[in-house]
Amino acid sequence: MAEKRSPDRTDHNFTLDAADDRWEWRRRIRENPRKLLLYRIGVGVLGGLLIIAAPLTGWLPGPGGIPLFIAGLAVLASEFEWAQRLLYRVKDWVKALTAWTGKQPAWLKALGTLALFVCVLVVIWLYLAVLGVPGWLPDSWESFLHKLPLLG
Repeated sequence: MAEKRSPDRTDHNFTLDAADDRWEWRRRIRENPRKLLLYRIGVGVLGGLLIIAAPLTGWLPGPGGIPLFIAGLAVLASEFEWAQRLLYRVKDWVKALTAWTGKQPAWLKALGTLALFVCVLVVIWLYLAVLGVPGWLPDSWESFLHKLPLLG
């Protein structure tokens, strides 16, 4: 079985040269300076939009804007060295956090899961308290929600 190696972070030139790119279409873009400039602007705009959208969707239940932030960073990392270095740092942080949580006892993991669940419920309750209970919910849900404090 081949040993899994971490990327060499001593080489600060992360970006690919035109000859090193594995995709033909991108290799052709890298060979033309004008196309490369337009392509990099497009990648920057798309990655930036994804990163800007991350906090705008962060209030949603579930992972919120985290996947959008990581996707935006990955898009930017395909062209910009600073973004690739930041993406490697984020990946290392996630691996360390995953390893740390894996070492915790089961009761603490269950308590953390319960705390996260309660936080999501509180956020949904606050959202409904500010904007009101939507009328498209089933009548049984709507009547239950109207019995809760600040929602009636």
